Amino acid sequence: MVLQGGGALGAYQVGVYEALHEAGIEPDWVIGTSIGAINGALIAANPPQQRLERLNAFWQRIEHEPRGLLPSLCFPFLGNAAMNWLTLVAGIPAFFIPNPMALLGQHAQIGVENAAYYLTSPLRDTLAALLDLDYLNARHTRLSLGAVKVCSGEMHYFDSRREAITLAHVMASGALPPAFPAVCIDGEFYWDGGIYSNTPIEAVLDDHPRRDSLIFSVDVWKPDGPAPDTLWQVAGREKDIKYASRANSHMARQKQIHHLRHVILKLANAMPERLRNSAEIKELDSWGCQTTMHVVRLVASGLDGEDQLKDIDFTPASIRARRKAGYEDTRRMLDLSPWNRPVDPIEGVIIHDMLAAAPSMLGKGVDGFAGRTK
Repeated sequence: MVLQGGGALGAYQVGVYEALHEAGIEPDWVIGTSIGAINGALIAANPPQQRLERLNAFWQRIEHEPRGLLPSLCFPFLGNAAMNWLTLVAGIPAFFIPNPMALLGQHAQIGVENAAYYLTSPLRDTLAALLDLDYLNARHTRLSLGAVKVCSGEMHYFDSRREAITLAHVMASGALPPAFPAVCIDGEFYWDGGIYSNTPIEAVLDDHPRRDSLIFSVDVWKPDGPAPDTLWQVAGREKDIKYASRANSHMARQKQIHHLRHVILKLANAMPERLRNSAEIKELDSWGCQTTMHVVRLVASGLDGEDQLKDIDFTPASIRARRKAGYEDTRRMLDLSPWNRPVDPIEGVIIHDMLAAAPSMLGKGVDGFAGRTK
C-alpha cells in the first residue's frame, strides 16, 4: 500500500484498507507520508486482527465535533466552515494544539523544534497508545516513512527493513511546516516528506531486489479539476496540484523505466551465448528485469462543497463520508480484479486507473476503468 499525505483526507485510506482487510488482503509493505505515514504505522505496527480497531480508535480520537451549543447556535449557516476555522484557532486535542511560542512573532528565534504554529505532543501520546512498536520491529510487515531533511532538502525514507522504527520516525513524516515543528532524529532535523514528494510510489518501484507486486496506490488529492473562479478556489486548486505531487508524471516515467528494463533483458537473452556470458554483458544485463508490477490507483473523488480547508475537516460526517468512499471504490476494484488478466510480457508496470465508478459498472471489465487497463 502506498499512502499519500493529506490530513483529514486520509480517512479515505482507512476505507480502502477496510475493504482489503475484508477481502483477506493484508499488505506485506506499507509506505506513506504525513497522514499516510500515520495510517501506515497503524496498519504495520499492529497484528491484522487489531488493525481496524486501532485505525478506528485513532480517527475517533481526532474527530472534531462541536462541544456544547455555542458553535451550532452561532454558526449554523456556515456548516463545516465554522469547525474548520475552530480547528485553526484551537487545534484538535488528541492531535495538535496551539504553540504559545508562536505568539512571539514570525521573527523570534525560538529554534527549529519550536518554530511552528502548533505543538504535536498530543499526537505522540495518541500514537503511543495505539502502536505496537515491538510488533512492527519484529518485521511482520515492512513500513517505510517519507520525510525530508530540513537542512539539505533531501528526501529520506525510514525503513523498518533497515532500522528500528520509533514514534519519532512517524512524527517526522507528519511534521508539516509551518504548522508542525521539525523532529530531530540522530542529530538531523526532518519535516513532512509531502513537501518534497507526497506520492512515494517511486520508492516502491525502485526497490531492490525487484519482484512481482500488486501495489495499491491510494491518492487523496486530485491532480485534475475545473478552473477556479475566486481567490479562495485558487488557493484550493493550488493545494490540489501541489500535493497530488506529479503522480501522473511519476507513474509515466516509472512505466517507461521498467519497460526499458524488460527490453534490456530481452536483448541480452537474444545474444549468442559466448557474448551473454561475458563480464561486460552480464553487467549490462543486471539493469534488466522480468518482474511485473500491477499498480492499482485509487483516487479520492472529493466531497460536494469542499474547499481549500478540506484537509483539516475532521468533522465526523466528513470522516465517515471519505471512509465510505474509499471502501466502496476499493470494493468495486476488487470485484473487477484487473490484475488477473493477461498482460503484455514486455511491460514491467501495468497501471489500473478506476473511474469514480457507479455500481452499474460492476462486471463490465475494462470499461470500468479510466483510460483502460494500460
